[in-house]
Amino acid sequence: MKNFSVKNNARIGIMGGTFNPIHNGHLAIAQAAYRDAGLDKVLFMPSGNSYMKKDVLSSARRVDMVRLAIQGYPYFELSLAEAGRTGNTYTYETLHRLTTENPHTSYYFIMGADSLFHIEQWREPEQIFSMATLVCAVREDYDIESLRRKGEALTRLGAKIIYLDIPRIPISSTLIRERVQGGLPIAGLVPDYVSEYIVQEHLYYEEN
Repeated sequence: MKNFSVKNNARIGIMGGTFNPIHNGHLAIAQAAYRDAGLDKVLFMPSGNSYMKKDVLSSARRVDMVRLAIQGYPYFELSLAEAGRTGNTYTYETLHRLTTENPHTSYYFIMGADSLFHIEQWREPEQIFSMATLVCAVREDYDIESLRRKGEALTRLGAKIIYLDIPRIPISSTLIRERVQGGLPIAGLVPDYVSEYIVQEHLYYEEN
């Protein structure tokens, strides 16, 4: 696990995910969170290898792509807190380690609107609420009223939520993999360095 330095009273965002592959939508959400939540930095935290998902590249490949994608952004940083782990990785466990190691740091967990509706099914959601503020990316095509109602219910359970009002980003990792397999270009969907890496390493051309 990489040790990253944080100053006391820092505001640190966590952008977790499979990143299979990382794309420009991830970067746009992280930039909005950095700006609108007043963060000092955003940690990009690729998940580890999962025995449950057979189409996911190795964590080493996905880490390489995240590293390439965030270079040039001084307020983005790669974290290997989860990448070296196998099996299921739980957000509350990661947050517990981080808050124990950095007790004077405030953490902001960045997620999409869909995740907000399902977070009560995550392992130990109330512990997550106690250790991090949720930063929820709201797409312009989302039912904001239903999202607000869900947020109010979670607030009663102890959640603190910041909403990011950002344009709809019609990009997904699934779309990128399908385009690569179909021989279609992915320029503009992923950072140039990531596109070059996918071609160079011949990734996603076949089922992984």
